[in-house]
Amino acid sequence: MNSSSVMRFHRVRRWGEGLWGKSVLKGAKRQQQGIFVELLIFTCLILLLASFALWYIPYLGLSNIHPKFPLLLAIMLGVALLLIFGGAGSLIITIYRGRDFFLSRKLRGIVIEVLFPLMVFWGRIMGISRERIQRSFIEINNQLVLSNAHETKPQRLLLLLPQCIQNFDCDIKITGDIQNCKRCGKCEIKDLIELSEKNKVKIAVATGGTLARRIIVKIRPQAIVAVACELDLTSGIQDAYPIPVIGILNQRPSGPCYNTRVDIAEVREALLSFMER
Repeated sequence: MNSSSVMRFHRVRRWGEGLWGKSVLKGAKRQQQGIFVELLIFTCLILLLASFALWYIPYLGLSNIHPKFPLLLAIMLGVALLLIFGGAGSLIITIYRGRDFFLSRKLRGIVIEVLFPLMVFWGRIMGISRERIQRSFIEINNQLVLSNAHETKPQRLLLLLPQCIQNFDCDIKITGDIQNCKRCGKCEIKDLIELSEKNKVKIAVATGGTLARRIIVKIRPQAIVAVACELDLTSGIQDAYPIPVIGILNQRPSGPCYNTRVDIAEVREALLSFMER
């Protein structure tokens, strides 16, 4: 095999590996979204059964009060179920189309405030771990945020990081002011600061939910890209609503809350998704 053939072989191999990697990543995201969709459908069915019980059980008693009471209750429950199933259907279509279908911004609020707590409850009964449900919720939230045309100026965009990304042995305190970082390169704070400076977005580090909420109130961003674990991202997305948040899970090679990492390219892509609208 001559040198030109070898070079062509390696180019084809690299292309194949890249394509395979993207396919695996897309498949993993679809799997996470699938958990959410399955729990959503299950929750809607439970609500359907509960609504039928609310109508059927008092049927005889209501008819004794007034003959039209059972019909009135059936209409009220039917309208409620129509809204619930209509919202769930629109949500599922939005998820799989990858762009806004119908009021996806309002649907995100319903998911965050109403359906997610119910889905966690049913998921635990079905033996699905809270962490898996949280990951699925984050994926769905990101999909709904990206499906909307959230046009954000860089100055109104916040990159919010957890303290655990900083090197554990570092003596420099960056929670008050991330610019205190000496940019030694021992952790990814240096790269993230440079990314924020290049794109002219605000950046901050939070030690927990309380400080994160305080930072959001102070900066008043129009959109947020947040890096954290499943628990903090889930609660953060709920607390920040209606501000759109793209959540990025941190990597924990040394375990939770200790020298965590993040994919810089993924953070860059999330920032650009807001700014390139």
